[in-house]
Amino acid sequence: MRVPPGALVLVVCLLHAEVSRAQDSGPIDPARVSRIIQTLASDEFAGRAPGGPGEARTVEYLISQFKAVGLEPGGENGGWTQKVPLVHFQVRNGDARLSLRAGGKTTPLRQGQEAIVTTLRPVDRVKIDKAPLVFVGYGVSAPEREWNDFKGVSLRGKIAVFLINDPDFEAQEGEPVLGRFGGRAATYYARWTYKFEEAARQGALGALIIHETPGAGYGWSTLQSGTGESFDIVRANPTKEKVLLQGWLQRDVAVELFSRSGLSLDTLKLEARKAGFKPVALKGASFSADYALIHTRADSHNVIGRLPGKERPDESIMYAAHWDAYGIGPADASGDRIRRGAVDDAIGLAGLIEIARAFQAGPRPARSLLFAAWTAEEPGLLGSEYYGAHPLQPLDTMVANLTMDVLQTAGPSRDVVLVGHGQNELEDALAQAAAKQGRTVTPDAKPERGLFYRADHFSLARRGVPVLLLMGLGGGADLVNGGREAGDRWVADYTARCYHKPCDAWRADWDLRGAAQDMQLLYELGRDLASSNRWPNWKPGSEFKAVRDRSAAARAGSALQEKP
Repeated sequence: MRVPPGALVLVVCLLHAEVSRAQDSGPIDPARVSRIIQTLASDEFAGRAPGGPGEARTVEYLISQFKAVGLEPGGENGGWTQKVPLVHFQVRNGDARLSLRAGGKTTPLRQGQEAIVTTLRPVDRVKIDKAPLVFVGYGVSAPEREWNDFKGVSLRGKIAVFLINDPDFEAQEGEPVLGRFGGRAATYYARWTYKFEEAARQGALGALIIHETPGAGYGWSTLQSGTGESFDIVRANPTKEKVLLQGWLQRDVAVELFSRSGLSLDTLKLEARKAGFKPVALKGASFSADYALIHTRADSHNVIGRLPGKERPDESIMYAAHWDAYGIGPADASGDRIRRGAVDDAIGLAGLIEIARAFQAGPRPARSLLFAAWTAEEPGLLGSEYYGAHPLQPLDTMVANLTMDVLQTAGPSRDVVLVGHGQNELEDALAQAAAKQGRTVTPDAKPERGLFYRADHFSLARRGVPVLLLMGLGGGADLVNGGREAGDRWVADYTARCYHKPCDAWRADWDLRGAAQDMQLLYELGRDLASSNRWPNWKPGSEFKAVRDRSAAARAGSALQEKP
């Protein structure tokens, strides 16, 4: 069929307009983003480990950049930083004596082999002698889903034994639980961190999770890669907030333990998927542990800048990224030991600085803007967790937290990948902002991995603040050059070769226009919220909605409170 020349020109122009819109990053300059990453990922910053040789230089650089773009100090006592007191815990694996007793037989467990345990209480020695074991199923207490695995059973002086993930991860058609916890998409209750926290709330002496690769999302070897060390923030009452011992059991060990107690693990897994499940004591079974614990105090720092709102300064929108990486570690094949964290997460820090620059160049919004660079994300979201426990701006009147943690470096895309899709109303605003760029929003490709619960925004989410996370690990973007297949290749290559390794270094051949697009999206979203009277909420069924709803009175005081 012959195409009229005018029609062909029109088609070409429309295609050119679509590509141009898909490459637009507004006031965010990819070249400046690149220079910031190059600096933060340089050898002089020594891998930006909290408390390491690069911390002081990192903090100094971030403060200088925040000053240069016109922010005010948002830290403690009129300064730029918030001190984050950390504790480093070390179990000497070779010295740990662990054992299980069941069916009249005691079985030694090798730390790092059949079991992996640690302690987040500042004690010099952990000694547990024949503590009873109680199977608590998935160990979920979720009133909003009408689910309680504990049924009032006391766990005082006992070790709680958990299944990994949540009750409908393996649910089959016809089972009533199917879909109650989002199907295979992980909820907060699926995370190992939740299970240890819930064990402490239930008064347990300790907690052990049975490792299964599908439910955990990683193999036993991933757990073994640890060195017996862990970190936590300094807590006012660690005895109340942390169990004495927490860790993992290999599945084969658990199967034998249950069998020697006259039980079947597979049968109990089926029972644990029923709302009527009750904890099951492992008859005649007990757990013992004896090991020295080394614990040392080290202070690190969050860096926080602020642009005060001109009308309602106590209402805020927070942009955030983490400044820490993995410091200096074992040498790779080339002999390089510096784990620079260029993509994870110097690129997010560059986004903070560039978004702050864009806001400073425009009219002052009604609400305040916060720009937080967190410490100690890698050892457990600790800098953001400390801020969540000790906020410097009211969390009840924080409109949103917008977090950048790993953005792709492969060029413009037709979409933005959103981790945690379906959680809150901010997603609707993100879709509108993306549409203005000629882009769409694509949900995380593998929600069962629980990435939504593994970045710093979660520390604010669990306290009710609506959040958005842009993370390149959530799935390949639909790249203008190469489509989804090329985006998936970028994710696969980065995670296999460079994630948490010396390879995560700045490169001159990166195409940062796609990352700049994503930064521009969050800028537009935040600008709209900062000039509006809207209070986005969590969607019905979210595990965080009840927390936010309890603080509604604090937001009702706003003169521009939007009607529901």
